[in-house]
Amino acid sequence: MKKITKAVFPVAGMGSRFLPATKASPKEMMPVVDKPLIQYAVEEAVAAGITDMVFITGRNKRAIEDHFDKAYEMESELEAKGKHELLRLVQETVPAHINCIYIRQAEPLGLGHAVLCAAPVVGDEPFAVLLADDLIDADPPVLKQMVDVFDAHPNSLLGVQNVPPTDTGAYGIVCIEPDGDGMQQVTAIVEKPAPEQAPSNLAVIGRYILTPRIFHHLRRVQTGTGGEIQLTDAIAAQLAEETVLAFPFHGIRYDCGSKLGYLKATIAFGRKHAEVGQAFTEYLASLNIGGRP
Repeated sequence: MKKITKAVFPVAGMGSRFLPATKASPKEMMPVVDKPLIQYAVEEAVAAGITDMVFITGRNKRAIEDHFDKAYEMESELEAKGKHELLRLVQETVPAHINCIYIRQAEPLGLGHAVLCAAPVVGDEPFAVLLADDLIDADPPVLKQMVDVFDAHPNSLLGVQNVPPTDTGAYGIVCIEPDGDGMQQVTAIVEKPAPEQAPSNLAVIGRYILTPRIFHHLRRVQTGTGGEIQLTDAIAAQLAEETVLAFPFHGIRYDCGSKLGYLKATIAFGRKHAEVGQAFTEYLASLNIGGRP
């Protein structure tokens, strides 16, 4: 199996849960302290050895392309003013060896369709999928953990985490069993089951490593939940012919697709930020928890 060099970032969603903030700005560009969500995801991919970043975009997503483009005017102004540290931050948004590729998803037909849009670029190679909504604080980064597992066990790999039983309707839910080699093999996967119908409470989180065979199944599956082409349904079809593994990753995940998760991430990353972390922690300690500051 080839090495993983490509990562797909589905970023065409509307971000309706954050309106009006996302009316004209992509949800993936919402900052957690001083970096947008999409940059955290790209940095995680870079740390895992990925060199080709494939963004599946939609209308009103130009800000993502601009963010990862070279900012000639800004760089010139920062250099002229001697603001070398800020210049470094701008220039290191994307390392020089990284390729950014943008593909337009013409219709909002779901995560599975977004992944399928990447097929012409990915070709016959295994690849990663990262959902920027899922911000995961981990050392080493979660995708690096998964790539290391893939190198030893070259099968499709799903990042998973236990969720409260009442929350199964928001996730793809898997059944697993030991495979005799120290790994957990997926035996079934169901998209957003009601709690009383869920086969477990082990949920697929927004980190995937997939073999190129997934494209075959994405082309064949019918529209599923929500009238969309579900990646979960294609993975379920893939189970009949290929091994798919579940990977309970090590790290703290923040669901930044929800307001509460986003606020939790902002506090957690703010407290550990090199520049403002100590002062922010002291401020939080000064608050009258449960009442007004």
